[in-house]
Amino acid sequence: MSKLRLLAFTLAIAALGPASRADSGLRLPYPDFFGDIPAATYDDTRVRVGNANLKVEKLEGGNVRILSESGIEDGARTLAFAELAPVDSDRALQLVVQESRSVDPNSTPLGVMRIDHRNGVATCTSMDGETSQTRRVALPAGDRVANVPLNLLFLPLVQGDSEQLSFQIFLCRGGPRFMDFEARLAPPNGTGGGLVEVRYGPDFGLISTIAGGLIPQLSIWFDPRSPQSWAAHRVPLYSKGPEVFVIREGVPSRWLGH
Repeated sequence: MSKLRLLAFTLAIAALGPASRADSGLRLPYPDFFGDIPAATYDDTRVRVGNANLKVEKLEGGNVRILSESGIEDGARTLAFAELAPVDSDRALQLVVQESRSVDPNSTPLGVMRIDHRNGVATCTSMDGETSQTRRVALPAGDRVANVPLNLLFLPLVQGDSEQLSFQIFLCRGGPRFMDFEARLAPPNGTGGGLVEVRYGPDFGLISTIAGGLIPQLSIWFDPRSPQSWAAHRVPLYSKGPEVFVIREGVPSRWLGH
């Protein structure tokens, strides 16, 4: 993705402006850090393949915005953002809007996923040459959909305030739909890095153990000793895309375990 495209994407997000309300049922803690967080993208063998970045900023009016970018140099990339509004006398944040878009290794747009909590609708926009098609589904009342700001959603697990979290992910591939997810702390990996790993995945009930071998292993690592606790995450670069690690600069990949 060229710098020009990235700039256009960022400007398009900024043009949305602060939102006044949100209907998400989730309450997220405030970030522990504001600013740019340089990172890098690694393949599944821990070889660095491109740059990455996470930016957390406070907007005029008090809203918080998270921007993330990761990808392979001169290849596939994913850009995502989330905007959150203060609630509960500014003690917590509530999701207003989430969006992500990806390009394939040939820089061909793969579409746009958008969750508009203000208007209660989630959309999938697919691209076919110069034409696009958008499919819409209604958000459930008091939705618990969290695709982007998982670094905030999982903080209660890291801080010992919760043993398990349940939420939903909005998916576009195969038709727009919501899927139940759950997250838990992983056992310590014994690497000596002191990182805390949160593993998350679809909640299939009784068949979770069987299905677990058929889906990617999704994780986020946190460093409780750092002023910026997010350390890394492992996720497919895009739906059905290559599995990658995105690691904060200064965090050795060996700290993530094997």
